[in-house]
Amino acid sequence: MKAVAFTEFGGPEVLRVLELPEPHAGPGEVRVRVKAAGVQPFDAAVRAGWEPPHLELGWPRVPGNEFAGVVDEGELPAGTEVLGFTAVQAAAECIVVPVTDVTPKPPEMPWEVAGGFTAGAQTASIALELLNPRHGETLLVHGAAGAVGTAAVQLAQLRGARVVGTASQANQDYLRELGATPVVYGDGLKSRIEAAAPQGIDAVLDGAGGEALDVSLELVKARDRILTLVDHDRAAELGVLVSKSGRSAARLAELAALYAKGDLRFTVRRAYPYTEAAAAHREIETGHGRGKIVLTFP
Repeated sequence: MKAVAFTEFGGPEVLRVLELPEPHAGPGEVRVRVKAAGVQPFDAAVRAGWEPPHLELGWPRVPGNEFAGVVDEGELPAGTEVLGFTAVQAAAECIVVPVTDVTPKPPEMPWEVAGGFTAGAQTASIALELLNPRHGETLLVHGAAGAVGTAAVQLAQLRGARVVGTASQANQDYLRELGATPVVYGDGLKSRIEAAAPQGIDAVLDGAGGEALDVSLELVKARDRILTLVDHDRAAELGVLVSKSGRSAARLAELAALYAKGDLRFTVRRAYPYTEAAAAHREIETGHGRGKIVLTFP
């Protein structure tokens, strides 16, 4: 099978399309012929040399921790359309995972959306579970136009919370479409947030870090109601939350059902053929953009 892989650490240029042995499903597993796989900063970190805890990775290494495709071996009937999650290995023509790590793909969900859905949607769901924004409260989401932010804005509103979202000038109208009150990054951020939320901020989901987290500390005194997705090194010192492991097929199925009902919009920024994986990785490293980057497979 063909896979996007690397044999040395480095920038996007180390990625190659290699021919690798085809895996086969064992007991309790399924093999999925991948139609689309998401690309995210996690994958760039693995490519650059970071090793996820509790994983022993050999060479060559295949990034990718979310995917969608068609089952052709294992514990589900051949032809079952699924989306799922893993740690690595998703950027390939096929992947073997535990059957507990996939859920049926709704027919209303396009392949490109399904391939990049699980990480953003589940990360947002887990973060909101920890922050617990309640009906009538105001949640501040930094990086609100990205994949996690897009999901978090909508999931918080389904809980009855009001959302203020920070993003670049280019994404202000997009946040309005999602139902958030948009605020532009940059100098004077704190005063703009205060103007957008005169009643105050109750909780913060930080997807930007740096100044955004510093401002959040001034706006919300309860540190257990601030969660950062990016400034992990500072989190313990500051006493703020970080996300936890909590991905599951059940959670993913609930989120996919919301998408199918039209209650959860999910945006794909760009879809690249898997042969252009280096370009996809370069794009996710350029900063905060709108929606998800996805690789597609024939």
